[in-house]
Amino acid sequence: MDRLKGKRALITGGTSGIGLETARQFLAEGARVAVTGTNPETLEAARKELGEGVLVIRSDAADVAGQKQVAAAITEAFGGLDILFVNAGIALLKPVDAWDEAGFDRVFDINVKGPYFLIQALLPILANPASIVLNTSVNAHVGMPNSSVYGASKAALQSLIRTLSGELISRGIRINAVSPGPVSTPLYGKLGFSETDLKAVAENIKGLVPAGRFGTPSEIAKTVVFLASDEAAYTVGSEIMIDGGMGTL
Repeated sequence: MDRLKGKRALITGGTSGIGLETARQFLAEGARVAVTGTNPETLEAARKELGEGVLVIRSDAADVAGQKQVAAAITEAFGGLDILFVNAGIALLKPVDAWDEAGFDRVFDINVKGPYFLIQALLPILANPASIVLNTSVNAHVGMPNSSVYGASKAALQSLIRTLSGELISRGIRINAVSPGPVSTPLYGKLGFSETDLKAVAENIKGLVPAGRFGTPSEIAKTVVFLASDEAAYTVGSEIMIDGGMGTL
């Protein structure tokens, strides 16, 4: 239970779903933890659940300038950083003819642009060695209808694990990714569907998973713990699919 003992970790989108569960497991493994989020209610709930020792930062993942403020808060609290889990993201599912420029930009700002500049802002304080884990998606690999923009944004992150690995490994920074399939998190409740439609969408998605179920946040978090730990010291530029077999179809 001490695989992350002494490590300083930042989890974006760490106040619910996969991020919150990963924060729990990081703490159980001995890490010092900071989480970001935007919703005041979930920020406060996370603060109460995770304890006063956890740094809770209100930050918009799409705000490029705000990423420097996150880096400054981490520097002040921890002095440096050993682990970054880029987890904050948004999933919007629409047919191609329903998209407009503003919606397209919002998805890429949150899922790609903000995370890219967060990594840039944190470079001066990342330790040697350090681990960065990106939360991507099986949707970058499968041709699921209505996921064109979301899937493209996650494919961009999967490109970054390779290009940035080649660029940063000489500085001791490992970059890897987890690519979940459908997971039971509040993310699906933010898609804008009615309750009835949401249930229908969930059943349709579940039908695409050979395992016949949604994954759990804990199943994703356990893999993130491995990639963040020294056990994965030789794992560089890799993507671990945790999708119930969905990517094999």
